[in-house]
Amino acid sequence: MPAHKSKSEKNDSEKQSLRDPYDVLGVSRNSTDQEIKSAYRKLALKYHPDKNANDPKTTDMFNEITFSYNILSDPDKRHQYDTAGFEAVDSKNQDLELDLSSLGAVNTMFAAIFSKLGVPIKTTVSATLLEEALHGTVTIEPIELGQPIVRKVEKQCAHFYSVTITEKQAQAGLVCRVQSADKSKFKLLYFDQEENGGLNLALQEDSAKTGKVTSAGMYFLGFPVYRLDPPSNSMGSVKDPDAVFFKKLDGFQPCEIHEIKAGMHTFAVYGDNFFKSVSYTIEVLCTEAFVEEKESLRTVEAQILSKRLELSKFESEYKQVLAQFTEMTGRYAQEMQAIDELLMQRNEIHASYTMASPMKRSSSSSSGRRRSKSRGGGGGSKESKEDGQQKTTSRERIKKKKWFNIHVKVDKKKPCGS
Repeated sequence: MPAHKSKSEKNDSEKQSLRDPYDVLGVSRNSTDQEIKSAYRKLALKYHPDKNANDPKTTDMFNEITFSYNILSDPDKRHQYDTAGFEAVDSKNQDLELDLSSLGAVNTMFAAIFSKLGVPIKTTVSATLLEEALHGTVTIEPIELGQPIVRKVEKQCAHFYSVTITEKQAQAGLVCRVQSADKSKFKLLYFDQEENGGLNLALQEDSAKTGKVTSAGMYFLGFPVYRLDPPSNSMGSVKDPDAVFFKKLDGFQPCEIHEIKAGMHTFAVYGDNFFKSVSYTIEVLCTEAFVEEKESLRTVEAQILSKRLELSKFESEYKQVLAQFTEMTGRYAQEMQAIDELLMQRNEIHASYTMASPMKRSSSSSSGRRRSKSRGGGGGSKESKEDGQQKTTSRERIKKKKWFNIHVKVDKKKPCGS
């Protein structure tokens, strides 16, 4: 009879059966984030379960593709895998991207509940929508530079917009920004034009809360522009807020595309809410008149990069000081307890200098107090009683006078009723 495998042996066998994420996505170890994303999107679109409902093997392939992408798309997990393989990556904590358009109403409801409870849930653009864009069957609305457009897009649907720029405008830079006043979730998408006329998803920015709105933006300014990706596991902030602080700038990564050429460019706003539609405002600007803002952005991002480097050094110093502080606070508590115990022993020793037991001393002192009270005043006890009686009678007379202070004349000679 075969022996049962332990839990650790099962985990080891599972890790050994996993394929190299780079091989799964068909990319090299030196691939950029953009190359990894492009490879993932093409494979995910090809093996998506909605397109291969009659082939169960594609579901396993799709899960393997998603699992590999979740490792290589996260800077920390990718570094951990490159350093020590799957041993350094916790496969149970991999964040999967959900296609809400393929979920039923019940599963979508559960996902919304978990999201409200603070569980980070990543969502992906509908595979059906990406396929329509790739085949060139989506409707595209032209948009003028500097002319905001207000629209409402349904959940898991997208509005496509195209803008045409000149060579001079491309050199000056282009910015596309989307805001939602009702704080709805959405995705801002940028598509490359394929030779067959279709659109291939090249960039994606998820909306984030900024003050009283949710917003997302893409900046093509001719120099590297950075984005701040949210932490992969926001629930960890409850357990270890220090670790979250020191990793706060780890998601500060350069955008894959920071300059564009003259011609037509296509953007899209994708409704990422669970149930309701998204009201938004989209605006595309040429940054020719924003010279000061461009330089300010370049300066601030350089300062953030310096801070990211300083944080790694500060983290080691902070941990050393924190360890010393923890040691000192522990010693403080021990010293306080030791001092209190010594003072208590001292008081007990002081109290032990007597020949009488504590009970006898207390009873003798209480009886002495009672005798002193009874003997107090010597033979003047009778006088005190007499004085007390005189005082009470005088009080009663005063009360009677006050109570019967009405003077009534009665003629004793005349009988009553006459």
